[in-house]
Amino acid sequence: MPLILDDHLPQIDTLHMSMSTSASTSANRPIPHPIRIRNRRKRYLESHPQYFSPDLESASPLLYDRLIRRFFTPADREIERRQKGYAGSLEADLLRSEAKLDEAQHPDADTTYTRTETGEIVANVGNEEELSKEEAYERWYVVMERRFLDGEDVDFDYGIVDGSEEYDDRRAEERDAEEEYFDAEEPDAGPGEGEGEGKARLEGETGVQDF
Repeated sequence: MPLILDDHLPQIDTLHMSMSTSASTSANRPIPHPIRIRNRRKRYLESHPQYFSPDLESASPLLYDRLIRRFFTPADREIERRQKGYAGSLEADLLRSEAKLDEAQHPDADTTYTRTETGEIVANVGNEEELSKEEAYERWYVVMERRFLDGEDVDFDYGIVDGSEEYDDRRAEERDAEEEYFDAEEPDAGPGEGEGEGKARLEGETGVQDF
């Protein structure tokens, strides 16, 4: 029996090789450096929730005052004072006073002032006075997270995170890279697409009814 060669087989093999090469190439494409750094920082925060401690108050004394301390009871303030000690409490009070003085000298039209149960006057920006305790903490968390991811924490040694593969998720990165690669490879619909079909249809229409 003679051997039958299928003319389509070479085309199928070529297509398969092309797809395999594309997948291999996309998997080996390097992840953009800034994206990898940001991902490492995010995974660091996920594995170190203690980063969001009261020590972050110094990062933004007024924001901490409006979103966190405003919900403190007298007992909470006493605990805070004991934890910080005399020197720590004095430093926090000084930073807060300086920030409030600066805000008073440069008032914001969106800022309002309310008096807390302890008699302290607190500045509120936007709708902050309407936030619940949980909502206020969530806003504080988001602001501090963005500050960390953007590299704005001058007291943190980012080198221990940015240069560590410990916080990499290679599978997720390669999956994202492949999706990005194949999205870029998808051809856009050309301006002439569908014209051939329409032209053929028009050429076959004579306008004369056949019987």
